[in-house]
Amino acid sequence: MTTYSKVKILSLSFGISLLSVVATLSSTALIAAEESDRLNVVLILADDLGFTDISPFGGEINTPNIARLAAEGLSFTNYHTAGSCAPARAMLLTGVDSHRNGVPNIPEALPPELLAYDHYQGVLNDRVVTLASILKNDGYHTYMTGKWHLGHTPELLPSARGFDRTIAMADTGADNWEQRTYLPIYDQANWYADGLTHTLPDDFYSSEYFIDKTIEFIASNAEDDQPFFAYIPFQAVHMPVQAPREFSDKYAGVYDEGWTVMREKRRLAAEEAGVIPEGTKAVVTPGTLDWESLTEEQRRHHARRMEVYAGMVDAMDMHIGRLMDYLESIDEYENTIFVFTSDNGAEGSNIILPNGGSALSAWFDIVGYNSDYDTLGERRSWNAIGPSNATIAASPLAYYKFHASEGGLRVPLVMAGPGIKREGEKTDEFVFVTDLTPTILNLVGVNAHDDNWLGREVEPIIGTNFSEFLADSSSQVHDDFDAIGYELGGNSALFKGDYKIVINRIGQSETEWHLFNIKTDPGETEDLAQAQPVLLEEMLSDYENYVQANNVLPMPEGYNRTGAILGDSIRELRQQ
Repeated sequence: MTTYSKVKILSLSFGISLLSVVATLSSTALIAAEESDRLNVVLILADDLGFTDISPFGGEINTPNIARLAAEGLSFTNYHTAGSCAPARAMLLTGVDSHRNGVPNIPEALPPELLAYDHYQGVLNDRVVTLASILKNDGYHTYMTGKWHLGHTPELLPSARGFDRTIAMADTGADNWEQRTYLPIYDQANWYADGLTHTLPDDFYSSEYFIDKTIEFIASNAEDDQPFFAYIPFQAVHMPVQAPREFSDKYAGVYDEGWTVMREKRRLAAEEAGVIPEGTKAVVTPGTLDWESLTEEQRRHHARRMEVYAGMVDAMDMHIGRLMDYLESIDEYENTIFVFTSDNGAEGSNIILPNGGSALSAWFDIVGYNSDYDTLGERRSWNAIGPSNATIAASPLAYYKFHASEGGLRVPLVMAGPGIKREGEKTDEFVFVTDLTPTILNLVGVNAHDDNWLGREVEPIIGTNFSEFLADSSSQVHDDFDAIGYELGGNSALFKGDYKIVINRIGQSETEWHLFNIKTDPGETEDLAQAQPVLLEEMLSDYENYVQANNVLPMPEGYNRTGAILGDSIRELRQQ
């Protein structure tokens, strides 16, 4: 017998007043309403998106849906993540440092010497709890569609880490048009649906498919009034950079002036938008080619690569808009927290050469890829923007992906929805990737764990809950004495207040630490190491404490990241 029936019988039998019955029913209805109004969460993760690639951050790429979220919420212009895919994703989903969650580097780049250590496996270990697991335990439906990159085996797939329904690409990357690998380090593109091997449809395009499946998952449970958590890690704009021609052709001619001009245009637009301080300076990233010294054909090919890149960002935004429209159609938009960010800065790997050839041309011939101008970005085409174009995406920051410089670590963060009351504002408050898990949990009223999860010991969440800051600018996320360390593949940084120390040992072969005020100098143009030696030594001591506390291991002598990722594959190709 229902509660309502029992109340009704009692009122008839014992003369309870009609008023008391109405009060009981109203209370029951209120409880039901509260249950049905529990907040949903949509966590959108772009891949290799640069700091100024979206329009609210000064980019020329058309991103009206992300711009809408920025207008309805709060944009963070001093948000930092890891410099590479897997460590960023592991920290984002757990709130735990990458050296404790098992993913200090992408597995493809880990040298054999470090694989002997349990915390250097490049896959998410069982000592951490994902955001999905925590929310699922609290009654949430949990969905994931996109790139996983935290493990291939059944116990490591997202279906075993808290997600109810999944479409997961397990590798570091894959083709966006069909089920094929994108580098010779894999025999095949590894796709899974709900933990089982998955075959992609013939009409597959990654951004479209991820949103189609997300909508399908949400719709399947739309009638039960339980909240949902949807994690959408796009492949855009990871290489191979590919987009439907209708999107890339929208940017024809936009990049014909080259990276020097475009980088300055982005800097000025970001300054005008309030993304960077007025008068921000920028350096020329080492390795950037001289646009004027290139042939007309080389310039043409470089510009087209960026047109396709812009088209891929544009297409991703359009499909994000489809999800927003769907949530509005089912009256869930206003009840949903949106988080949009990127896993790291823009990809600057030099795989496509200035003349349109490739360092992987032998493999391209074997598998049927090409980098021809006329079909660039379309099916069977392999595209990457390269290091010089990557400076546009990162503008006005220094360097790009893999580096511990700002261009590798500083990316857009936009949050909108219930609890984010600072609508249309931008903030330069420092936030780190591990801060997102505890903040999201607090926004939806779910308790974070410390070092115990359902009776077993786990790594505690170290991130800072900044939900109060989302409603009140007078609060502070991190105080001036809060030291936050970072290391990935030999490149290191430590943040403290407005300051940052940084060294890029791998890729740039630096031997000395640099000191920057990244609040006033996000372009890292004025090294303060000699001017403020006391502060430098203090922060170096903080970094050593971080190394000791998290068992950060040094990279083996002679370590080469590209060699670790592609070495064996390149050697095999040369022997063929």
